[in-house]
Amino acid sequence: EMTEMTNREEAEIQISELDLLSSMFPYEEEFIVTDQLALAELKYYAENESAEMPSSKVQFILNVKPEVSNDSTVEFSMACALPFKYPTALPEITVRSSLLSRSQQIQLNSDLKMYLMQNCSGEPCMLSAREWVKDHAAAYIDKELSSSSVTTSKAMQSEDSTFTRLWIYSHHIYNKQKRKNIIEWAKELSLSGFCMPGKPGVVCVEGLQSSCEEFWSRVRRLTWKRILIRHREDVSLEGGGDAEIQKQRKFSTLEEKCFDAHGARGNHMDLGQLYHFLEEKGCADIFQMYFGVEGH
Repeated sequence: EMTEMTNREEAEIQISELDLLSSMFPYEEEFIVTDQLALAELKYYAENESAEMPSSKVQFILNVKPEVSNDSTVEFSMACALPFKYPTALPEITVRSSLLSRSQQIQLNSDLKMYLMQNCSGEPCMLSAREWVKDHAAAYIDKELSSSSVTTSKAMQSEDSTFTRLWIYSHHIYNKQKRKNIIEWAKELSLSGFCMPGKPGVVCVEGLQSSCEEFWSRVRRLTWKRILIRHREDVSLEGGGDAEIQKQRKFSTLEEKCFDAHGARGNHMDLGQLYHFLEEKGCADIFQMYFGVEGH
């Protein structure tokens, strides 16, 4: 008979699957864990009897170039999250491509989910999911979808009813062009927050989940010594709507904040000023996540 898997066994399976993915896809363009903190917590949990359950799911991105004879530039991106009960529970995967219309994307994701439900319960399945996308995704690009199939997948649109705040950490942000990109992209995607250039660099963006994810996918394509999502907050928008989004915001626009330490080339930021700024915005606990040392 099937015995229930324990949380720790599930955590171990997740870790070994992530190890496998990183050995098969060593380049960040193919596979990148976007939440290093969640991965560290998961490993700690798997190895320590007394550890608490991790506080957030491991999230990662797999990029796939499908086999298409006439066009090698098409890329599909699979944004993945592993629920704590994975592989008992199915992975959460959203496939995107700039060449897919909204309804094609919805249909593709709905079909992928169906495939996983039928073929993958209880077994690690990221590789089969990736294989499925590689083999099938390109066919959705030119699909004319009948209106009926679009309405049945309305349920898939829930990603736009979530308000997200991303806390991004970079080794440093000096480059003028990057700083300009960050501010312009945030504006284009209706995201608020702030960017603290210097060393280290801190960027916070908040707004609709899909806009935050688009912002992150653009930012991480730029060249960085090191950049990662340090923390992510997701809140369900009750009934959606603009007023609800405004209510969730802690920042009014996206602005650049320079907490200049002491005019010494303005490189190293005054972390005390950053702390007070975050405290005013009700985000002091975030400071701990960026700069806190275990056990302090």
